[in-house]
Amino acid sequence: MAEVYRTLRGEGRDEFVVSRSRFIGWSAPAPEEETALAFIEKVRKDNWDASHNVWAYVVGASRERYSDDGEPQGTAGLPVLDVIRKEGLRDAVVVVTRYFGGVKLGAGGLVRAYTQGARIALAAGRPVRRLPYLSFSLDTDYALAGRYQREFGKRGYVVKHIRWLDKASIAVLVPPEEKAALRELAAALSGGRDVPLPGPEEYIDEEE
Repeated sequence: MAEVYRTLRGEGRDEFVVSRSRFIGWSAPAPEEETALAFIEKVRKDNWDASHNVWAYVVGASRERYSDDGEPQGTAGLPVLDVIRKEGLRDAVVVVTRYFGGVKLGAGGLVRAYTQGARIALAAGRPVRRLPYLSFSLDTDYALAGRYQREFGKRGYVVKHIRWLDKASIAVLVPPEEKAALRELAAALSGGRDVPLPGPEEYIDEEE
């Protein structure tokens, strides 16, 4: 069974200035490592004149990478990765761009700046919880379609679509623990004629 996890809804961008250095935080969903690397390369190209483009990503439950991109070791990439970890996010990539303003920040200042850059980037990407649902298809008489819709709404099921063919063909998503309840509902409403057919697992994003 798939698990609940946190990720990003979309791409995000935010920035701040500290001691005349401009920091820009970028974030994006990255369900695959290739997606993360492509996003990093895009930010690099768009900010080719920046002093540094520090990055980190987490793909899946355990694939992690980061780069200091020329900043002192341990002051940039690892702090960015630590923010992603502490937020409990996965399938996410962050790039923090720095335009040097002429004032050195020191090791502690760099850690704080890159940590802040990662935090604002993730916030701009809008973290969401991804909830696993089971998909089912159900063919029923037209007269029962409205009753199914009402019952599904009461129980928090998600109707993906209804196709009006020879019968009403309903595609619905239900939480895994509601699998037996869906079958019982279909049997009760149809007198045992309607049988929900299982499909693949899908995820639904829940805003935080």
